Amino acid sequence: MAKTHVTMTVNGEQVEGLVEPRTLLVHFIRENLQMTGTHIGCDTSHCGACTIDIDGMSVKSCTMFAVQAQGAEIRTVEGLANPDGTLSALQEGFRMMHGLQCGFCTPGMLMRAHRLLQEKPNPTESDIRFGIAGNLCRCTGYQNIVKAIQYAAAKLNGVEFQEAAE
Repeated sequence: MAKTHVTMTVNGEQVEGLVEPRTLLVHFIRENLQMTGTHIGCDTSHCGACTIDIDGMSVKSCTMFAVQAQGAEIRTVEGLANPDGTLSALQEGFRMMHGLQCGFCTPGMLMRAHRLLQEKPNPTESDIRFGIAGNLCRCTGYQNIVKAIQYAAAKLNGVEFQEAAE
């Protein structure tokens, strides 16, 4: 099968490669670019572990061919940290609020939460739960993930995080 040349910007750097037309974007990212933070979970778009940011939208990268990302601006979990290498507000929130257990869903959750906070800088708990509904976690019951996103929203808005009384 003839290969196709693709060029895109991933985490601020232009990348290129030769891919078969049927190569999924998640495989291009993991295998060609050696960025293994984007996880492959279900291969059916149900779990969200492969969620990345493409041209300002959350996308499950197992549902897209690499050739469809030609010219796109992509951010993966590897590009989430601050430019100086310190944790982003979201990464810090997941750490401080114990928003992970096994960690398998975490890259996709972080990337979906990143886009959610771009779209709704001050989300309600309901907004957060609805916003991450396409990403599955089998460990945490979501409560600490929600708190982690609330923590990040507070930090990004310059206010102190106030954990709700249970």
